[in-house]
Amino acid sequence: MSTQQVANRLVELMRKGDGMTAINELYANNIVSKEMPGYPLGEITSGKEAVTQKSAAWFNNVQEFHSGEISDPQVAGNHFSCTMDFDVTFKDRGRQQMEEVCVYEVKDDKIVNEQFFYEMS
Repeated sequence: MSTQQVANRLVELMRKGDGMTAINELYANNIVSKEMPGYPLGEITSGKEAVTQKSAAWFNNVQEFHSGEISDPQVAGNHFSCTMDFDVTFKDRGRQQMEEVCVYEVKDDKIVNEQFFYEMS
């Protein structure tokens, strides 16, 4: 798959609320995921199994999704980005409005790096 095809598929799955399928289908075994400093589950997560566990913990902490929007991807070479905006109530910290920029790197048809930029509240 081209970077554009990977990007389109990720956005398609995320818009359906199927982030775990996105990880299983599109992420490389050696994926590196970077969060903002202070992220409670750790700033850097390496490996598909660890990223799967981190994402599952995040989704399991969601009490209710009130709304969400994901932009179309912007592709440049083997990178793409999109924005994600969510209104979410978490079990442990209540309702939050979240805005983030997500940047991904694709190599050999798989996402090998992801980094998220947002404000920590």
